[in-house]
Amino acid sequence: MRLDRIIQDAGTVRVDGDVLAEIGSVCNDSRKACPGALFIAVKGCGTDGHSYIGKAVEAGAVAVVYEDDGPFLSSFPGVTFVKVASSRHAVAMIAAAFYGNPSSKLTLVGITGTNGKTTTVTLLYKLFMAQGYNCGLLSTIANYVGTKRLETENTTVDPITANSLMSEMVEAGCEYCFMEVSSIGVEQERVEGLHFKVGIFSNLTHDHLDYHGTFAEYLRCKKLFFDKLPADAFAITNIDDRNGEVMVQNTKAKVVRYSLRRMADHSCRIMEESFDGMMLRIDGREAWTRLVGRHNAYNILAIYTTAVTLGASPEDTLVAVSTLEPAPGRLETMHGPKGITVVLDYAHTPDALQNVLSTLRDIAPKKELVCLFGCGGDRDRTKRPEMAKVAEEYSDRIFVTSDNSRTERTEDIMDDIRKGFSAKGLAKTVFIADRKEAIRTALMFSHEGAAVLLAGKGHETYQIIGTEKRHFDEREVVGEVFAAMKNLDNKE
Repeated sequence: MRLDRIIQDAGTVRVDGDVLAEIGSVCNDSRKACPGALFIAVKGCGTDGHSYIGKAVEAGAVAVVYEDDGPFLSSFPGVTFVKVASSRHAVAMIAAAFYGNPSSKLTLVGITGTNGKTTTVTLLYKLFMAQGYNCGLLSTIANYVGTKRLETENTTVDPITANSLMSEMVEAGCEYCFMEVSSIGVEQERVEGLHFKVGIFSNLTHDHLDYHGTFAEYLRCKKLFFDKLPADAFAITNIDDRNGEVMVQNTKAKVVRYSLRRMADHSCRIMEESFDGMMLRIDGREAWTRLVGRHNAYNILAIYTTAVTLGASPEDTLVAVSTLEPAPGRLETMHGPKGITVVLDYAHTPDALQNVLSTLRDIAPKKELVCLFGCGGDRDRTKRPEMAKVAEEYSDRIFVTSDNSRTERTEDIMDDIRKGFSAKGLAKTVFIADRKEAIRTALMFSHEGAAVLLAGKGHETYQIIGTEKRHFDEREVVGEVFAAMKNLDNKE
């Protein structure tokens, strides 16, 4: 594709070189540069792409998009240099143009909010696939093109990857794409140039303040997603959240509201609940779901509202809902000796932890409830004592351990968590830095019939300690401990 066509909406300031140069690929990672490539030097949080222009050119890049002037302009004769006002904005618009604006050929549905994004997009993908549509999925757990699974690294993929995958979806005959949209992704303009037909707001609670600095800025970035929706789109919002109306107050899209507590376009009530699922009444019709918890009732209502808004039959949608399985690592249960139920969940914010613990307390009010959790290193430190307060309120016993400590000392993270406990809370809390040992101890000393929540890892099969990503699958650990417990019972 010709360079001049690719950069039409990139915010070009100046071009030095051949604007008619043929471009064979685009990248913002110099390691992916190859002969005929266009390299976009993006200024990131940790690295500046301008420092890698030389490497990209050495690898064969014939054109470079940049934001800040530098000596490279005279160092590489024959290379076309395109100056733009913002390289972050440019990479999104260039990626969309290079891949033929694939999002405009799909019904693109994006969901943003602190909790529930992964569950909701995964359930939407499964719901529409079950109804005979070919779909794509861009999520924290994995990306899908139809039934083809691809691994993912970020909640919101970078613009080049997003447009590349959506181009594959179009070629594969997909009609819908369901995408997680994070506040960081919005702030970094990763979703610029994408044509959303539906935007969904789930909730807004304490998270990512290490990046955004203030809750107000976090809210602003979430709201920006809805502010940019076009007039022919739908903005679906949870009005039970105090920011639900705030999100859509300036949107041009048609607003659709859902609620469990008040009058709305679509509403829901929980009729029955157990470890095996819930009976819901949605818009006057009853439906069984294998998911549990009030937060999942919101997730189910969100996907129902989306499907009906896009023209699906309410009856057919509820029938399909009853067949859906939870997303991996979201209230995933394992049953073991002594009637112990282990619940694995990705909950890593105070609100998410409260949702899960309150659900378990409601389902089994007379059983011992054990909570094991940690907090990620190099992330928002202010939520650590808040997690402790939540765990203390709902749990009979607590184990504080490691999560993804990254470059922080696990002991320092646990000290931050410790500050949130009262003296009464500390009395029922055990601190064990090694997560495997903490799980073993929690299970071995749980009472008969206990519910043991392992919070924070969910679908993840690794731990990041320092800069090393180590294999760590809690399902394997629990299986080993359960096997050891059975052996002990047999010997007795």
